[in-house]
Amino acid sequence: MAEQATQAEIVTMIEAIKDRLKMATAQAMQASAFSVEQYEDIKDIYDVVMNKPSFSISEMEALVSELGKLRRQ
Repeated sequence: MAEQATQAEIVTMIEAIKDRLKMATAQAMQASAFSVEQYEDIKDIYDVVMNKPSFSISEMEALVSELGKLRRQ
């Protein structure tokens, strides 16, 4: 994955996170709701999600909560 802070890169990371976590609320987590200004934070979450083989329910909830905090209001 490219290391560029672009909206397209945000979309790619959010979609990969949703897919990896098999998020039931994926519809509510639209990539367009995130700003390039949050790139580093989203990249950190992306790296955790992509590098961990599985997640507990509480871990998934925490990751989704963190993503929720980054969404544009």
